[in-house]
Amino acid sequence: MLNTRDIDRIIEMAWEDRTPFEAITYQFQLSEQEVIKLMRREMKPSSFKMWRKRVQGRATKHQKLRGFEKGRFKCSRQKHITHNSISKR
Repeated sequence: MLNTRDIDRIIEMAWEDRTPFEAITYQFQLSEQEVIKLMRREMKPSSFKMWRKRVQGRATKHQKLRGFEKGRFKCSRQKHITHNSISKR
């Protein structure tokens, strides 16, 4: 049984472009179809439709379709971040 915090995190991960469904499966043991059902249940119909349109066919949402094997996207400003706060320049 998922608690409110887990549901919120799953929704957040599902909205993120670079988080594949496999990561949600690994962390929460939910298949892609179960994530879709959860999103449909927890979101307003218009928000769900917008999300489905956004993720349908998106290569970054499926591990096998991703163009890179290792590593993660890194923001150009990320090197300036220290201990979760942006350091003074």
